[in-house]
Amino acid sequence: MLMIIDGQCCTFPSVVSEEINRYATRISHPTRSNKLVPYLAFIVFLPSSFSRSLFASLHDLDVFIAQTISTARNYQESTTRDKNLISPPAAIENGTFHRHFIISWGEHRARILDGGELLTLSLDKISGSGFQSRKQFLFGKIDMQIKLVPGNSAGTVTTYYMMSQISSEGDFHDEIDFEFLGNSSGNPYTLHTNVFSQGKGEREQQFFLWFDPTADFHTYSIVWNPKNIIFFVDNIPIREFKNTEKLGVPFPKDQPMRIYSSLWNADDWATQHGRVKTNWTLAPFTAAYRNYSSDGCIWSRDTRTSSCNADDFSTKNVLKMELDRRSRMNMKRLQRKHMVYDYCRDKWRFPRGPGRECRVN
Repeated sequence: MLMIIDGQCCTFPSVVSEEINRYATRISHPTRSNKLVPYLAFIVFLPSSFSRSLFASLHDLDVFIAQTISTARNYQESTTRDKNLISPPAAIENGTFHRHFIISWGEHRARILDGGELLTLSLDKISGSGFQSRKQFLFGKIDMQIKLVPGNSAGTVTTYYMMSQISSEGDFHDEIDFEFLGNSSGNPYTLHTNVFSQGKGEREQQFFLWFDPTADFHTYSIVWNPKNIIFFVDNIPIREFKNTEKLGVPFPKDQPMRIYSSLWNADDWATQHGRVKTNWTLAPFTAAYRNYSSDGCIWSRDTRTSSCNADDFSTKNVLKMELDRRSRMNMKRLQRKHMVYDYCRDKWRFPRGPGRECRVN
């Protein structure tokens, strides 16, 4: 893989080339692997007038790799989770996580405990684990309390996201992401957020949290309605993605989504550009979930209709929720303190300018 800087040709850092190649070979589906072809032939032109050098931009390369690996993650998990949907259990046990979720992969590494009110995911050197919601949503609000992997979590990634089905005819899926990138002891987690619409992502914003997310449970929420998508941490808004279809930007509004979560190893890129690897002597790594709640429109696969009607979108608060002026000002203040990456300001990745939605968001 080549890059060209000031007319000189050289190779990508090995962490980039190896990571992209390794994940590209893991994807056997033709439409998914074809999406990686542009990355495998990627050539970077970086003019000398640009103030940052390539190696000072390794954070941007992390985001670039994360985008590629997100594709691999989605396909890898979908091959397992779809099988689990074919034969649902005859009887569902009591308890929140029994009623609303199924263990989709990882076997015994995912456990539902405390009468169905606590769920844990574990990662060892053989495999990670994951779960998914039984139901699909077309707009709504979801809340989940999560306690992340404590101690030295370098190389681990804990995900919590909503995603529509990926078609065999091509990738036009919608997705709303929380991803937590682990780190070595004493260093902060990176909270990675992203929004996909009709298969296009590359809308990353990243944060350092203002608390230790491993010491206790904290609430992570997504509000998704026809007006906007809002990310909350402990009921504090950290990101707003408005519907900008009037500017020609697709918005997730037609495809129902499930809730997914997983814990997996990504030590080739997740922590300090892949320089800090997973310490397997500390395995298993475990994240815990509790107090799930949802308020929204349930999608029926049989009738292909939503449980919400037209009146609900004018009367139900969650379906018309937007940030008011004060909330938006508080969010901007938080972003100035805790945001460490914003794709809208990344001239290295987007030399022709950011997406049109950045004018509004």
